[in-house]
Amino acid sequence: MKDWLKVALRHDVVVRSLKVSAIVGTLLTAINQGDLILSGNLTSAAIWKIPLTYLVPFSVSMYACVSSILAQRVDEGNMHL
Repeated sequence: MKDWLKVALRHDVVVRSLKVSAIVGTLLTAINQGDLILSGNLTSAAIWKIPLTYLVPFSVSMYACVSSILAQRVDEGNMHL
């Protein structure tokens, strides 16, 4: 767990996850709440969903990136056997 958190807090991992979140979150927000935003009828129910729409791709990207880095370390360690 300590290694996972150390990798997750690396600058390159955080930046990559933020970029993915910005792109995917914006697309999903446009698809799911775009009509409400454009019409000016954004409800409180929709407002709290928007940050979650960004949090999900951030979390998925972070998990995938960290898992990939840790798996690569394991593979590199096995190459020396």
